[in-house]
Amino acid sequence: MSKSVEPIDIAGNVARVRDGIARAADRAGRRPEEIKLVAVSKLVGAERVREALAAGVTEIGENYVQEAAAKRSEVGEGARWHLVGHLQRNKAGSAAAIFDMIQTVDRVRIAEAIGRRTEADGRTMEVLLQVNTSGEESKFGVRPEEVEGLLEAVNAVRGVRVEGLMTIGAWDPDPERARPEFRLLADLARRLEDRTGVEIKWLSMGMSHDFEAAIEEGANLVRIGTGIFGPRPR
Repeated sequence: MSKSVEPIDIAGNVARVRDGIARAADRAGRRPEEIKLVAVSKLVGAERVREALAAGVTEIGENYVQEAAAKRSEVGEGARWHLVGHLQRNKAGSAAAIFDMIQTVDRVRIAEAIGRRTEADGRTMEVLLQVNTSGEESKFGVRPEEVEGLLEAVNAVRGVRVEGLMTIGAWDPDPERARPEFRLLADLARRLEDRTGVEIKWLSMGMSHDFEAAIEEGANLVRIGTGIFGPRPR
């Protein structure tokens, strides 16, 4: 006999996440409207993505280029799509054709490959620079001391525009574990603006277990997967 599948209340989950965003914003003296929710739908079917859109979500995050290509065509219009997973150079052109923002640029050559495609299409891709704030070898992203050079190099690439920074905090059941890393990214953004004059519009940091701490430290893009769609299928 097959096991019954527990239904997931996606609309209810979206409402709970928005409540958490509002609480964190209030503690930080910010307006909830300043923080954009990206619902990360890795391994989630198109029907559930449509449920999230019906619940008011306007930004969808995906980890894999090929999965996003199939899913976006099935879901249709109504959302902006963000690449939040690591991008290989040989898939950069495909990613540029699918996504509205790429959050994980950590090499100039990736930016150049994106730019070639967007220039050919007459577009400019919004990108975030991924920073490894935890120092973990398993994490992608440039070291904090390398970001200024990367920012200047990527902003010189035609067809792309740096809009901000992104980081993935070290995972720990205690969300306070990642707080210093979020604070580091926010401090880095302020220094970059002062030194380069480039506006750091977006700070993408915080996921389902630690997004409230991230907002308190300055996040205005939070990437929520299981908090909206439930546990990932195996």
